Amino acid sequence: MSPIERNETYTKWEQDAITMLLLHLCALLICLYLGEMGYAEDTAPVIFVLAVFLTGFFTNGYLWSLLGSLLSVFVVNYFFTEPFSKLSFSGPGYPITFVTLFVVGILTSAMTVRSRDQQRLRAENEKERTRGNLLRAVSHDLRTPLTAISGAINTVLEQQDTLPPEKQRELLRSAEEESEWLIHMVENLLTITRLNGDGETRLITQPEAVEEVMAGAAAKFRRRYPDFAVQVTAPDELLLVPMDATLMEQVLLNLLENAALHGGRVKNITLAARRRNDKAELRVEDDGVGLDSHGLENAFDGMRTRAEQTSSDRRNMGIGLTVCRTIVNAHGGQITAANRPQGGASFCITLPLAEIEEEEHDE
Repeated sequence: MSPIERNETYTKWEQDAITMLLLHLCALLICLYLGEMGYAEDTAPVIFVLAVFLTGFFTNGYLWSLLGSLLSVFVVNYFFTEPFSKLSFSGPGYPITFVTLFVVGILTSAMTVRSRDQQRLRAENEKERTRGNLLRAVSHDLRTPLTAISGAINTVLEQQDTLPPEKQRELLRSAEEESEWLIHMVENLLTITRLNGDGETRLITQPEAVEEVMAGAAAKFRRRYPDFAVQVTAPDELLLVPMDATLMEQVLLNLLENAALHGGRVKNITLAARRRNDKAELRVEDDGVGLDSHGLENAFDGMRTRAEQTSSDRRNMGIGLTVCRTIVNAHGGQITAANRPQGGASFCITLPLAEIEEEEHDE
């Protein structure tokens, strides 16, 4: 076991121990307060049963419930059972109290462990489903551009003596475009691997101006897709969000590319941001065909999402949208997809504002 793993283990043990002690301390204080009114002897066992129940619910495994049960038995016996301030295990109610506390502790721990195992299993199943979707999307996205690149290069090599120079340049430009797309897709896949590789995400973030990140994404989009116009609506105030600016710029660029490549008859693409309470809200919208019902449900699972996509589509944006969700979740935010009432798709990102920004707004 590495030093980091040992430190994490010790931290969990310390947290569970503190949780158990605090719950039983609260139970003791409540019973002492009730004792001043003459109710402690009757209510103390019930209150400590509740403390054991909560210990089993909020801690990991069986150990702390059993320790809490044992501690409760001694506390109830010493403070709230005659003769007071003295341990006596011969009283008529002692066996019932002892058994009740231990049974409650074991049952609560068992239910909690089972519930957490089920949650973990559901999370693993969801990961496997997403991984399967990504593999299917990758197989399509790699095969199509690689075939186009191979075909273009073979044509130039085999017909270089008869093929006009202009046609050769056209084929080579096509191969270059396909290779650039492959590089972009590999960058997306590497992002998913980096953020989800160990199940935990550690980002180095600092407060960044949302307007600057939007401008950077829009500039890259205009260079890659000069035939599409994107309208950027900056927020009315300075919005600072703790983020990795490069990754968040990648999110916006992926969403803009999704609108351009898969929107279908898209004429207008908008990128806007505003403040909503203590969050920054960013939207990428288009006036295309929108998302079908399957796309709305599985927009970020690596599957096709547009209503008019067919099997002949050259590029699938499922990977890009999965990257968007991965990055946004890593920043503690949320991303959702919807259809606009007037037509087209709308992707909304909400991110927590920097604490400095929140304090200035409150003032």
